[in-house]
Amino acid sequence: MTTLDRTAVPRRGNADRVKKGLVSGKFTALLILLPPALILFSLFVILPLADAVYYSGFSWNGYGAPSDFVGAQNYQRLLDHSVFHTALWNTAKLILVSLLIQMPLALGLALLVYRKTPTNTLFRLVFFLPYILAEVAAGLIWSFVFDGDYGITSSLLHAMGQESVYVLADHQWAFPAIMTVIVWKYFGFHMMIYIAALQSVPKDLVEAAKLEGAKPRQVALFVQIPLIKHALVVSGFFAIIGSLQIFDIIIPMTNGGPSNSTHTIVTYLYSFGLSRLNIGFGSATAVVLFVLAIGIAFFYQRTTSKGSKA
Repeated sequence: MTTLDRTAVPRRGNADRVKKGLVSGKFTALLILLPPALILFSLFVILPLADAVYYSGFSWNGYGAPSDFVGAQNYQRLLDHSVFHTALWNTAKLILVSLLIQMPLALGLALLVYRKTPTNTLFRLVFFLPYILAEVAAGLIWSFVFDGDYGITSSLLHAMGQESVYVLADHQWAFPAIMTVIVWKYFGFHMMIYIAALQSVPKDLVEAAKLEGAKPRQVALFVQIPLIKHALVVSGFFAIIGSLQIFDIIIPMTNGGPSNSTHTIVTYLYSFGLSRLNIGFGSATAVVLFVLAIGIAFFYQRTTSKGSKA
């Protein structure tokens, strides 16, 4: 075969693939569906991000055109602000609680109620109800529960002859209370992911393990959990990204208090950027949050993909 013939073969193969794509309608579907997706992504992701990067270089209150260019001063102020350090640490704690408490709790409950029975269906509904509840409503409900004057916690303490405890006004207990509410609110979502995955595990494998003498715990550890690893990976990703976005529960419960001790990155952005009309500083915070989210998502994807290959 000559050099010309060798180069002609892959070209003919590419042409054949293009023809097959045109015949099957894949390219037509691509031409129809891809432009709207790109337009929406550009309008609602790329352009706002570009605007945030631009505005972060100004000291601007959001009115008129930004003109007071300050360069990287907003980022320097952000990194030097002790409340931002607290917000970063609180966000990290939310990620850890989601991964180490919320997900194992959801997995344990999923293993108990994944079988299709009327009783299990009722339990699933009960456990999933907190997730259906709106975040603001959940925050308001729990702020009443923890109220030191009229809340349920106060009533229980009074019934036991104890003094009232103002949980959400205490530096030591306010954020643990918020983390408790977040676990209660979202574990049902992860539980349903695990239930769907467990129901797809072949029953033959489970029955074979039981015939070999495996106990329920061993069946779960060595048969079921390894086979739903993909669901665990997806659940972990949702837990991490969700922890970076927590806002609606914290604002009605503590509004970042007491003394700015319960801020996350998003509530910090709202309190010190938007609500104070410091749009340039808030834009810098948004850019840092975006970089953190992309970095964490990339690291998580690389880590889980390496684990799946191993």
